Amino acid sequence: MNSVSPSSLHYIAGSGANEEKASTPSRHHINHESVSDGIRESHGEPDEVDRLKAKFMSAWNNVKYGWTVKSKTTFNKISPLFFLGHSYLFNSEDEVERFRQAFVSCVWLTYRREFPALEGSSLTSDCGWGCMLRSGQMMLAQGLLMHLMPTGWRWSESHPFADVDFEILKPRSPSRPAGMSLPSFSSSWTSPISHMNSSSSSSEGYRRPTVPSPCASQNPQVEALHRKLVSWFGDHPSAPFGVHQLVELGKESGKRAGDWYGPSVVAHMLRKAVARAAEFHNLAVYVAQDCTVYKEDVMRLCESPLSQESSGTEWKSVIVLVPVRLGGEALNPSYIQCVKNILKLKCCIGIIGGKPKHSLFFIGFQDEQLLYLDPHYCQPVVDVSQANFSLESFHCNSPRKMNFSRMDPSCTIGLYACTKNDFETLCSAVSEALSSSQEKYPIFTFVEGRGQNYGLEGSVDVPSNIFTCNRKSQTSKRGSTDEFVLL
Repeated sequence: MNSVSPSSLHYIAGSGANEEKASTPSRHHINHESVSDGIRESHGEPDEVDRLKAKFMSAWNNVKYGWTVKSKTTFNKISPLFFLGHSYLFNSEDEVERFRQAFVSCVWLTYRREFPALEGSSLTSDCGWGCMLRSGQMMLAQGLLMHLMPTGWRWSESHPFADVDFEILKPRSPSRPAGMSLPSFSSSWTSPISHMNSSSSSSEGYRRPTVPSPCASQNPQVEALHRKLVSWFGDHPSAPFGVHQLVELGKESGKRAGDWYGPSVVAHMLRKAVARAAEFHNLAVYVAQDCTVYKEDVMRLCESPLSQESSGTEWKSVIVLVPVRLGGEALNPSYIQCVKNILKLKCCIGIIGGKPKHSLFFIGFQDEQLLYLDPHYCQPVVDVSQANFSLESFHCNSPRKMNFSRMDPSCTIGLYACTKNDFETLCSAVSEALSSSQEKYPIFTFVEGRGQNYGLEGSVDVPSNIFTCNRKSQTSKRGSTDEFVLL
């Protein structure tokens, strides 16, 4: 039951009622608090009882996440869909194909099983607890695609959409609106991707090659870089952004393998992972403090001397991660338009969040529904050390949507700037996008000057100096979703 071929991946995880056409398994309401402490080492190797517990938990989670019930996602043909800074209106087959190529080219990272045991535990799978790590990996991967790959790059081996319909839906429709299907745009439709000759390009220094053609994926050098990028997220201790490395970084904040990781801690883990990766001397990750991006801190982080002999400076590209909380127990509807505006920006690399204890990677929206990639699917580990390892399970051909109202308020927003001018443009564009909020205080702000330094200290999902952004006391019950920043 766990063996599902990559070509038939159809996964479900908490989709909105608008796109569900089949009943979903009980995994929609999963408590990812942590795996039992009994399966971890406390002193030396775990005993036989602990090993049996670990095997049982892994087997149960592998079954739970290793199969799925098919459902269809319905896209409105008369409303634009916004996807990582680009818009699509599904009124032609060419537009559907353009969106398909863009979506399938995203890197999809999910639960894996049968990888080498995580240090300090018997766990050989992250099923049931590692979804936020996977969402964080996907956001970093999207940032690296923007950093390294040619503008407009598309994966040449992408597959047709699965379980997708395009219908004319009435605006402001109820939760399951009636639609008028047009078979010519069904999910079974696909057209051949044109193959054009592309000039050779260089990825020297892990910088984006200067090949603007969308068909640059046919370039062997570019595809080799794509494969290398995916390998950095492999499930092996040597992978710089793999689960093994992230779990080790999580120990610095008091987290252990099997614990729930919140979006704030994951942001800091990604920052440290990039800082420690020797391949990325020209890329930095900045994590905002107190709902504030301090521009001088970003400048100091990104500017470095060219050489000992030269007095000039070199600008590092930067990924800006902003942990926020968009409400108390539920999403504050006043911030929905701000989230939409951010997802419309080309500098946006996505949002890691989801539902309570159920992480998703948000990459776009249509009408009142978020578009996401879901890590809740258990696949066998792939040996990325092999020269021609399969890329099929690292790309998804089944887009999913959910209503904004189901979004957990705790999330981390990701942004990318390649140059110093790009960063200045980013600050202006994001500030304008945030100004649409009806609330007194924006989601976050950009200010001149420097903030206090902090890292992964402490055992909770928050640096100790983070406080509520609205400066007002909160008397309502926060419960298990209490995180780090409350707007």
